[in-house]
Amino acid sequence: MDAFCVLLRTALLFYLVNPGSSTCLIGCSCTDDNLGRSLLCMETSLGQIPADIPHNFTKIRIENCHLTELPQGSFSKVSALEFLWLNFNEITLMNIKSLEGLANLTELRLQGNKLTSVPWTAFRDTPKLKILDLKHNRLDVLPEHALKHLPALTYLDLSFNQLSVISKDVFISWPLYQTAEKTWGKEGVVSNVVLALHDNPWLCDCRLKGFVEFIRAVSPPIILMNSYLMCSGPASKADKFFHEIQLKTCMKPVASAPETNITLPLGANATLTCLVKARPSPTIQWMYSLKIIRGFTATQTQINEETITSQLVIPSLHLADRGIYTCMANNFIGNSSVSITVNISSFNSSIPLPPPVPMLSTDENTYIDIRIAKQTVYGITLEWHAATDNPAETWFTIHFGKYDSPKKEMIYIGPGINSYSVSDLLPVTKYEVCVTLKNHPPREGQCVVFVTGSDISELEQRERLIHIIVIVCAMLLAVPAGMYACTTEARFGCADPCVDLWRKRKLYRENMGMERQGTFDSLQAGSDEGLCRDSEEKPKKSRKSEDRCKGGSAAHLY
Repeated sequence: MDAFCVLLRTALLFYLVNPGSSTCLIGCSCTDDNLGRSLLCMETSLGQIPADIPHNFTKIRIENCHLTELPQGSFSKVSALEFLWLNFNEITLMNIKSLEGLANLTELRLQGNKLTSVPWTAFRDTPKLKILDLKHNRLDVLPEHALKHLPALTYLDLSFNQLSVISKDVFISWPLYQTAEKTWGKEGVVSNVVLALHDNPWLCDCRLKGFVEFIRAVSPPIILMNSYLMCSGPASKADKFFHEIQLKTCMKPVASAPETNITLPLGANATLTCLVKARPSPTIQWMYSLKIIRGFTATQTQINEETITSQLVIPSLHLADRGIYTCMANNFIGNSSVSITVNISSFNSSIPLPPPVPMLSTDENTYIDIRIAKQTVYGITLEWHAATDNPAETWFTIHFGKYDSPKKEMIYIGPGINSYSVSDLLPVTKYEVCVTLKNHPPREGQCVVFVTGSDISELEQRERLIHIIVIVCAMLLAVPAGMYACTTEARFGCADPCVDLWRKRKLYRENMGMERQGTFDSLQAGSDEGLCRDSEEKPKKSRKSEDRCKGGSAAHLY
């Protein structure tokens, strides 16, 4: 009996000292073996890392549990943790402090998640980490110093990701690689470092030259899990193995033109040719009076791996088409340009042509109906309609940029085009885009103001980065009296001006006997639509609030 009491007291004392040793999470199983205590959670709808994980686990395996992120200090209380497996979840975000407190961690497996990037400095908290498995994710970048904080790593799996271009310095500057190479050379002791880099869409141009050479020369202590790495592009090297290709050093573009001065009769078709040599392939744009040309037809032909021909076709030359056209080529190393002068000959040589003048419309009051027609992942598509006397000859200018920027990008749009897509927008930024007749400054009624946002609660910034979120109410009078858009910074001050505008618009329609559709039907105002109703009950707002509603007042500093 005495022995039983002693045993009972010992068990009770052990429980008081280690209260989590006999507990386990609901829906999970816990086991003890010679490696310590283990937690296993499989196919349960956890959704997030449990906050009440007992602190005495040495191995945690949570798989197929719909985890979406690794927040700060996810396992900081489990300081004894050595093995962490979080495979086949839906993790898209990894906090820079997510591995905080895991000084004893030796193995981390994150296979089959949705990571597009990894905060590599997070591994400063795991100095003993030996195994890192990141295969079957969406990683597209491997920074040069990514492995700097992984001195003990002996196994790295980056296969089946979206890596296309990386530097050999990623591995050359790896502390473990340098140490292992010295050990192998001096002592003949193999300290294996296993790398898995296969099944990535490698872009085999000059940017990959150093990495390809590194892979060819790799030898112990580096061991490739699969040494047959294959190119996905460019087309001339697609489906070829690294050991089958030869890559040249990168070079900045060099642009030239067979003819730099062209004279043609009025009404003739002009073809401007630009020849560009560069590695890697450059981006080529044609400029006219320092503005990007969008309305003309530009084609590109790949002559060989480093030479591209670009041709700009100007149909039916007008007097306004005279001037200097510039072919601009750009890649990550630098840029180059060549200018071509276009002249128009007179049928009667004794009568000189008038000097070039801006192609301005004689109708200063041309009405332009503008609206945002479509929202894409990274931008918008703008549509407009203009009532002009000669649509086939009417050019437009897009003025686009940040709302508070005094100078905005100007883009020419040729006749017959009534839409334009704006991409690569920044999150949480206020923009203004205007449509005018060619070379006219924007006027009220020809601009749209919108704000981009980033929905971080969805935890998929890279997939759902940009969306328009704050245009509350907008209307366009049938006369060019201004575009008014309410945004979040002035949403409550907008209600009265919006209602006043609606009343004026209605009165104008009754007088003119015409009915027009709203110009922002495609935008989702959401719950803020109520701001345009019941304005009778709201007190009159200050002049400052009204001013903040005017989305059509654009800067005229061009």
